[in-house]
Amino acid sequence: MHSYADINFSGFASVNAGKVLSGTGVEHYDVPPTFLADYPIVSAYTEEWDMAPESLFGLQVTADLTDGLKAIAQLVGRGAEDYSPEFEWAYLSYEINENWTVQAGRKRLPLFYYSDFYDVGYAYVWMRAPADNYTWQIFNYNGINLMYNTDIGDWSLATNVYTGKEDDKENKLLGDFFFKEETREIWKDMLGGVVNLSKDWFEARLTYMQYTNERFIGGQQTTWGGSDSRDGRFYGASFNFDFDNWFLLSEINRLDLEFDGNLDTNMITLGYRINAFTPFVAYSSMKQKGDGVFDGENHNTTSVGLRWDFHDSAAFKIQYDDVTDNSYDYAVAGDSKSLSFGVDLVF
Repeated sequence: MHSYADINFSGFASVNAGKVLSGTGVEHYDVPPTFLADYPIVSAYTEEWDMAPESLFGLQVTADLTDGLKAIAQLVGRGAEDYSPEFEWAYLSYEINENWTVQAGRKRLPLFYYSDFYDVGYAYVWMRAPADNYTWQIFNYNGINLMYNTDIGDWSLATNVYTGKEDDKENKLLGDFFFKEETREIWKDMLGGVVNLSKDWFEARLTYMQYTNERFIGGQQTTWGGSDSRDGRFYGASFNFDFDNWFLLSEINRLDLEFDGNLDTNMITLGYRINAFTPFVAYSSMKQKGDGVFDGENHNTTSVGLRWDFHDSAAFKIQYDDVTDNSYDYAVAGDSKSLSFGVDLVF
């Protein structure tokens, strides 16, 4: 039997360590001093040095079947999940022509600027994408999307329209961290779009998505306002500026939740490249507000860090994070000051 595909392998890894230097925890929820570095995966550091929370290894396989057809799969094993490999991506991609591409299967939900390469630490300056901003419990979907790419004068335009569903029968963030019992989280009837426009030193990205949410906690269906489902609408914008050595990264997002007000998240980062070294400062926040919301989720993080590209395919990073948790009823992990460092690489 002959193979008709050109198969390519690529990979990425992060080997990280960290600990909480000091923290309050959340006594009324029995949460010890904790730094929640990654919300979807529940990568959490405590007062002991630990390498498991954010270390990971990933392998991507691309089968080029020629004539524009490709099959792509990505396996990721995370220290926070005992390095058990799971398929993050598994989809078909067909290039209709030089402008249009259609894809179908399992992909990363493209809510944020760094969504597509969220797991590839080498692709960004921080130890991790700012957690206050990259915080939602659903980050993949099963569906179909249509992409369009073109140049308009000196500008590059990329668009993506998608629809699909995710049924996470054991949601890690809600079940393991918040509700402390098995939680099934369903986002259905997803419909969203992304527009990315760039030229030289400037890039802008706008995104929108709507969906219907259903939830089961301990086998019992959750209700909101007497309904067994609620609608959500996500709006986001990112504006990035890169002037040779100086760069500024920013994102601002809002999730409007039926019966639950809205959740506003944002992040901003300023960095400066000095040969192989890139020091940076960052700030991110999340705040829940709206009618009937008196003490919603409300936390922010100030970060200072350094990236050192000591190899063409690897970077060492170190980062200090100062988290302030301003809520009582919706406190996540309390205040904390933490230190983390590690190596990100691609191969």
